[in-house]
Amino acid sequence: MLGVAVTSGNVFSQERSWLPLNKDKVHDPMSPALRLLQQPGEALSKLPADTAGNQVRWVEALESGAIDPRTNVFPETKVNVLDLDNWLNTSGSMPVVKFPHRQHTLWLDCANCHEHLFKSKAGANKLSMLQILNGEQCGVCHGAVSFPLTECSRCHNTTFEEYRREYLRAQEAKK
Repeated sequence: MLGVAVTSGNVFSQERSWLPLNKDKVHDPMSPALRLLQQPGEALSKLPADTAGNQVRWVEALESGAIDPRTNVFPETKVNVLDLDNWLNTSGSMPVVKFPHRQHTLWLDCANCHEHLFKSKAGANKLSMLQILNGEQCGVCHGAVSFPLTECSRCHNTTFEEYRREYLRAQEAKK
């Protein structure tokens, strides 16, 4: 299946394909209910293209209005978008991780991650690539429903120089 998506002025044209539900080894191919479900190719081919994982740039799809996910089950639930970046891995050999809370809280409640996966207190979490690769911490979603862990630069996205400039700017703003 060929999918073309226009996004942010760029044209991605790539061969994208998804297994039909009766061959994905998740759904029961003998189930009569299978015909009631939308096929992945039909649903996903219209969304912004990615080259990894399930081949969809989900945050771009959300921000462009291509999708409008339900934020809650109960109408009285308030969505709390947190526009705050956290800096992680600020002393390792890999580039710094600039963790964007905003992109996560646009469609996930804080309780999805806090307090069981991550403590809300700065410095309280010891992140480990081994744990992440084992499906813990960030790996609960990344590698499962979000972009895969083979896309290192999606998280390790900031040079130490950029981090230092941002950090100094934030310290100056506090004065």
